Amino acid sequence: MLLATDLDGTFLGGDPEQQAALYRIMNSNKALQLIFVSGRGLATILPLFEDPVMPRPEFIICDVGATIVTGNTLEPVEPIQSLIEERWPGKTKITAWLSGIKGLTPQDVPQQRRCSYFYNGDTDIDDLKHKVEQLNCDLVLSAGKFADVLPKGVNKGFSLQLLAGQYGFAVENILVAGDTFNDLSLFATGYKGVVVGNAEPGLLEATAQMPAIYHAKEYGAGGILEAMQHFSLFKKLVI
Repeated sequence: MLLATDLDGTFLGGDPEQQAALYRIMNSNKALQLIFVSGRGLATILPLFEDPVMPRPEFIICDVGATIVTGNTLEPVEPIQSLIEERWPGKTKITAWLSGIKGLTPQDVPQQRRCSYFYNGDTDIDDLKHKVEQLNCDLVLSAGKFADVLPKGVNKGFSLQLLAGQYGFAVENILVAGDTFNDLSLFATGYKGVVVGNAEPGLLEATAQMPAIYHAKEYGAGGILEAMQHFSLFKKLVI
């Protein structure tokens, strides 16, 4: 069984008791594997492992799907990483092409094979979408303020599906979890999923008619625990 989860607001969210309970389950069940699927850059994920109770994932998908590494050695997962790299036009080209868009501010965060921005009410979203299309890239908007420019076709769900196929993870044994609109691609895979209780309204609306998705009441880690109780395959792991 496999839990593929977003970090901020999801695996790292909820109250401390719920976090501790979830992390205990992950650390004590060899049959349950873990993948982090985050919008963070790798450099901002690594400090999490300074906490001895933080479970170590089998794989880390970060940069909104643009970076995939193994959890132990942090080596790129090939040939998937090279496939993504081939689709990336480069930061210099993207930065120059989008420089004139009003209200678009680069995020000062570690990032690879993506360009992340803040946008606001002054931003012409239609113009932004058009320019990103001309770059042969994809645009992901989330939380009403974040804009990620990604290689064409690359997102969290795309990378997770490639990883699952390469390593033979059975579709029926995968549970995905998230809370913002950049997690939508995870739920679009058709895997079992949980939208945790503190989720972005746009994500709740977009997943409302997806039959494999459970909408939890509990926040963050508590929502994942709630979903494990809901899905019979995972229920036996909740202690």
